[in-house]
Amino acid sequence: MEFSLSSSPSLRVSATVIHCRSHYSTHNPKLPVKLSYKSSDLSLKCWQNLPSIGLCNHSLWSKPSSYKRNCIWACTQVGAAGSDPLLNKVSDFKDACWRFLRPHTIRGTALGSFALVSRALLENSNLIKWSLLLKAFAGLFGLICGNGYIVGINQIYDIGIDKVNKPYLPIAAGDLSVKSAWWLVIFFAVAGVLIVGLNFGPFITSLYCLGLFLGTIYSVPPFRMKRFPVAAFLIIATVRGFLLNFGVYYATRAALGLAFEWSSPVVFITAFVTIFALVIAITKDLPDVEGDRKFQISTLATKLGVRNIAFLGSGLLLINYIAAVLAAIYMPQTFRRGLMIPAHTILALSLIFQTRVLEQANYTKEAISGFYQFIWNLFYTEYIIFPIL
Repeated sequence: MEFSLSSSPSLRVSATVIHCRSHYSTHNPKLPVKLSYKSSDLSLKCWQNLPSIGLCNHSLWSKPSSYKRNCIWACTQVGAAGSDPLLNKVSDFKDACWRFLRPHTIRGTALGSFALVSRALLENSNLIKWSLLLKAFAGLFGLICGNGYIVGINQIYDIGIDKVNKPYLPIAAGDLSVKSAWWLVIFFAVAGVLIVGLNFGPFITSLYCLGLFLGTIYSVPPFRMKRFPVAAFLIIATVRGFLLNFGVYYATRAALGLAFEWSSPVVFITAFVTIFALVIAITKDLPDVEGDRKFQISTLATKLGVRNIAFLGSGLLLINYIAAVLAAIYMPQTFRRGLMIPAHTILALSLIFQTRVLEQANYTKEAISGFYQFIWNLFYTEYIIFPIL
């Protein structure tokens, strides 16, 4: 049985049917049915052919009118769903590209940029101009391009590992070809450098290129610094911690026409997030122990065990939160005690609770993944509250 549906402005459906009698459905319950959908030819002669399709023992027209309308509506819906494969391909490619960008890392980059720009503007509110808005969006897009390049190049060279650790990623899942991935990372690198170079001057451009270089040697042979735990941690902490915060704050002050100078809040957030990025670098390997061992990737998680690394990461973050509370106590002229102390106390207690939950779950893969996501949520939260601290 062949049934072809396609769409055209006249909304005619073509059904080419090998005449099926009711005994086929009785004696051949597994009668093969081939469905094909064509978008170019929409010729529907449903009115003559539908009664003889043989999917019912009685004629369509012997049913009540509502039944007829439902059947006709179903036919048109099937035609609409399968009528435009090009749109489906575009939608699938868009979804694969979004997963390729690793959205949780984009959120961190975007929130970090927003927090540092907001702080610089609040410190110099008299210099705010609407003309800076376009430049700010250009800078954000440049940072997203840099983020996309770094996480993309990592996926290209980690296909085998990702098939074990992260089979949902687009290349590992077969949703995005390696060739397409290469085109994307080349686009991200070129577009990012051009945007930053044209808008933010040579110094920021050099910092941006340094970030791309560190992201490259992290993943690409023969360097592949991710094989060496200390080097890997330092690269991630440098790029996501120091370079992002310093670079965005420097660029914002330059756009306001001001020379760069550190402020106490910016020193705090840069140090806080650099340590946080180090914790992310340590804990990111927790869900990947199985694949890392299979491909002989040496990480602290494979050497010291999941439990020890989870406690190490939690301990470093607790030190971070204690330092934040102490900074608010000893620098009341710089920070708002009424916000900074309770906020970081609550975050610290929630971290202790989540670490306890992980322990009680006996470090299953699902619990480890949840714990790692919780670490990222703490990271986002710090950036969200920073402008008002």
